[in-house]
Amino acid sequence: MLDVSVIIVSYNTKELLRDCLNSLLQKTTAISYEVIVVDNDSQDGSIEMLADFGEDIRIVSLSENVGFGRANNEGIKVARGRNIFLLNPDTLLINNAVKVLSDFLDEHVQVAVCGGNLYMRSMSPTHSYMMRLPSLGGEVNMMLFDRIYKYKYGKNVEFNHCGYPLEVGYITGADMMIRKQVLDEVGYFDPDFFMYYEEAELTWRIKRRGYKVVNVPDARIIHLEGQSFKLKTNRERMFLASRRLYFRKIYRQPLKRWLCQLVYGIGCLLWLLYFSCYKPNAQYRELWSYRLKHF
Repeated sequence: MLDVSVIIVSYNTKELLRDCLNSLLQKTTAISYEVIVVDNDSQDGSIEMLADFGEDIRIVSLSENVGFGRANNEGIKVARGRNIFLLNPDTLLINNAVKVLSDFLDEHVQVAVCGGNLYMRSMSPTHSYMMRLPSLGGEVNMMLFDRIYKYKYGKNVEFNHCGYPLEVGYITGADMMIRKQVLDEVGYFDPDFFMYYEEAELTWRIKRRGYKVVNVPDARIIHLEGQSFKLKTNRERMFLASRRLYFRKIYRQPLKRWLCQLVYGIGCLLWLLYFSCYKPNAQYRELWSYRLKHF
């Protein structure tokens, strides 16, 4: 059995994918691994480009875009590694992150999921995890301009500045390593999610079994997503739909789901007022206006 199966889901990301694979193959050493690219019916020549890598890459080609979670499930089904590393195509490895994360899982039996610190191309810290899973408490924190989490966790809310491993709520799906045995135990990604919140829902199920989730800052990866902001209504629509679906999954009581919606709506209004009056910003005003109208 291999140590790690690296699974990359791609959809029309040909050039990003090429750079990601090159960095992965260059930086990953002293560990047995395979690379599986699951292509969501790309039309940009991604499949043809992958031929340049020869036998270094296994390809799972899908006939339609099935979303992030379901595509990863297809890769997991054919994976031969003890540990599954979910890696976004818009990432570049800075160091031997695959070995760092795999070794950490092997050395800590109660940890089922881990991930590294993510950086922007400029090497500035960027969103790598959240200290808590999405919850009613998290909605209250959002409504209060993130002050609760900032007070409790300081500058480590979503990036590890400590230099040592931190137990966290969930790891972003951009660089999420999961013990395969645990996936077989709790199930793979919920196919009801197309995109967004799928990693949080999976982590929720994993944590219910008593496992831990940890950020390992020694694993360092550049994540190119979100370098500039532009409202994309299709993505926002999926984000809001997945958010509602997530809370339906984890909260069986209608009252809790109703409270989540109420608090989130108030939070959207307060953020809209903040970016309209206190700190005017047309782009974020548009974002929070859309969320308030469609939450």
